[in-house]
Amino acid sequence: LLLQSFDIQERWEIAFEMNIRSLEQGDRAAWERLFDEYAAFYKTSIPSGGHVKVWDWIFDGDNPFWCAVAVDSQDEPYGFTQYQLMHDSLSASMVCYLSDLYVRPDQREAGTGRALIDHVLAFAHERGIKDVTWLTQEFNYRARQLYDSYQPKSDFILYSIPIEP
Repeated sequence: LLLQSFDIQERWEIAFEMNIRSLEQGDRAAWERLFDEYAAFYKTSIPSGGHVKVWDWIFDGDNPFWCAVAVDSQDEPYGFTQYQLMHDSLSASMVCYLSDLYVRPDQREAGTGRALIDHVLAFAHERGIKDVTWLTQEFNYRARQLYDSYQPKSDFILYSIPIEP
């Protein structure tokens, strides 16, 4: 999915009103719970050592991987997005890949998913990155309604081949 145009100021204001901020060290337990719920939604689990590895990516200043969280009035995270930079050889530029997006079910329908996506769009815009991309599963119809409000899905098909050790 390639996102081409949006009103950065309007969407940034929405994200700000939703209390979107960068993940902080004190968010570890809440982030792990949300990350596990996200994995369960996709009928998988975080592998042994996976929480530590991803947490380290987020807080490694040399690793282009970030996490933003939606927080409630007590500053407790209830949703997150994780995103990273990657090379796009055909455009000879960097793109931002939104790798993960999750909002607790009891907090959905309030615009949090949109605010988290808009946070990533603003991040890309501020850095002169021209495209934000992401994937979702075919059956994720509820999220796809939100995603389609940005741009129609692309015609690419993902292939994923596990490499056995």
